[in-house]
Amino acid sequence: MNYLENYAFWCNADLSADEKAELDSIKDNVDELKGRFASELQFGTAGMRGVMGMGSNRLNYYTVRRAAQGMAAWLVGTDLPKIAAIGYDSRHNSKLFAQVCAVAFAEAGIVTYLFDRLAPTPMLSFAVRKLKCGCGIVISASHNSGEYNGVKCYGPDGCQMTDAPAAVVTEQISKIPYFVPEKASFDAYMQQGLICYIGQDLWEEYYCTVLREAINPDLIAKTGVQVVYTPLCGTGNEPVREIFKRLGVRTTVVACQEKPDGDFKTCEYPNPETDAALRESYAVAQENPCDVILGTDPDCDRVAIAVPYNGGYKKLSGNELGCLLLAYILKARKEKNDIPENAMAVRSIVSSALADRIAETYGVQMRTVLTGFKYIGGEILALEEQGREDRFVFGFEESCGYLKGTYARDKDAVVASMLVCEMAADLKQKGKTIVDAMNDLYERYGQYLAKVKSVELSGADAMEKAAKIMLDLRANTPVSIGGIAVTKVRDYKTRIEVDLVAGKEASLQLPASNVLEYILGDFGSVIVRPSGTEPKVKYYFTSIASTQEEAGRNLDAMIKQMS
Repeated sequence: MNYLENYAFWCNADLSADEKAELDSIKDNVDELKGRFASELQFGTAGMRGVMGMGSNRLNYYTVRRAAQGMAAWLVGTDLPKIAAIGYDSRHNSKLFAQVCAVAFAEAGIVTYLFDRLAPTPMLSFAVRKLKCGCGIVISASHNSGEYNGVKCYGPDGCQMTDAPAAVVTEQISKIPYFVPEKASFDAYMQQGLICYIGQDLWEEYYCTVLREAINPDLIAKTGVQVVYTPLCGTGNEPVREIFKRLGVRTTVVACQEKPDGDFKTCEYPNPETDAALRESYAVAQENPCDVILGTDPDCDRVAIAVPYNGGYKKLSGNELGCLLLAYILKARKEKNDIPENAMAVRSIVSSALADRIAETYGVQMRTVLTGFKYIGGEILALEEQGREDRFVFGFEESCGYLKGTYARDKDAVVASMLVCEMAADLKQKGKTIVDAMNDLYERYGQYLAKVKSVELSGADAMEKAAKIMLDLRANTPVSIGGIAVTKVRDYKTRIEVDLVAGKEASLQLPASNVLEYILGDFGSVIVRPSGTEPKVKYYFTSIASTQEEAGRNLDAMIKQMS
């Protein structure tokens, strides 16, 4: 069907009056018709994410139900337990979509555990493992603006779904009609016991598990660490504050971002990677002096921090916080003679190689994996299968995602927030700040400056535009970037590394992925990849030099050439 035929098909379905009115309101808007009906919302390895609204390329009751039915069909066809867990965040329709998924599972005979209130994504990962589920779902669009929502899908190990099962789910979805009425209501399945609410006991078990990941928890109350915290109108408000309360963190909450708000009125783009996300926190900190400002994204799997500096506030990048936490964890564990034999940390390929230098100092192996925390979770699973999950000491992604411990297989802003406070307490006791600690790392290992730039794409052909950018880059390999010679090119799609200096090729060991990496000798790198969740192509720049000035100049030149 073309977009007009698809539109007519939806208009003729058995819809509610409000749904019909929404469709009627766009009948003369060609751009809206094409955007909503020229394609279908795609189910990928992380599930699916999109703008909410009526249409095959929008997130709504029908597209969410169809995706859940496809996932249920996959689970029924496996030997995995016919049990599922579902969580949801503070976005519009999140609770409704969670219930829609629960009904779709129940129809297939799958016992479904549903959180009775907003819960962080990492808590869902924890629940999948604790409840011995075959799969899990979180209704969330992470850090996207308020018009978005999404369906994040998890496997039995608590990791986001991997390629092979996701391909089966996609195939199953393609067989399912959009407009199949529910066989029974949500309440009916509750009465039958096929849908149950997750009780407070699991929350308590999660809290106790997170608290066990602390290394020197008594330092926090002892030093009187003061934090300004914003949950950015999301799920972190309850669990982060509960952990802070139990550890004695002196917390001031940003009141205008404390309660759930699907519109995110005080922070249109609730992404902790951006300085704008903490703007309200800076105003609160002016009246409430603190050691650190801390913000978690709406589904509380990512955290960012800023600290008082030169009369204002300095926001640290995701890379900087990841390196600081790694250095703190390893130093604190070494002091306790507690670093396990053959210890291993894990980072994504787009995260700072400064972490490699830090790990090496403590005799810890650093593994690099593809972007996506499921790959870090996969490394934990491999250790678990060897009976050595204790070897895992820390994992992180530059996009503000961190994990200490193996209780969850996704990034967890709750445990990361706790560790930030502990690190701040340790530094405070020594008369230092977090900025001091970061400068110490740069002084010791060199200036590793990094920046992420995105090319935003729009229109029904956004994915084709992204593909063309990658195709053009493969056809025209740059000789130099920012005046620095390209020494190696790694194409993770073909899994081949070309050494331009030696004129040799080698195989890459990571799975195939649409990623290009340009190595600039010892001076940095540029990595390019299309986003897995949004219509954009992302450029990751790293500049390495002995001074901040030189690193900054090189970074600016690299960005200018590739922009």
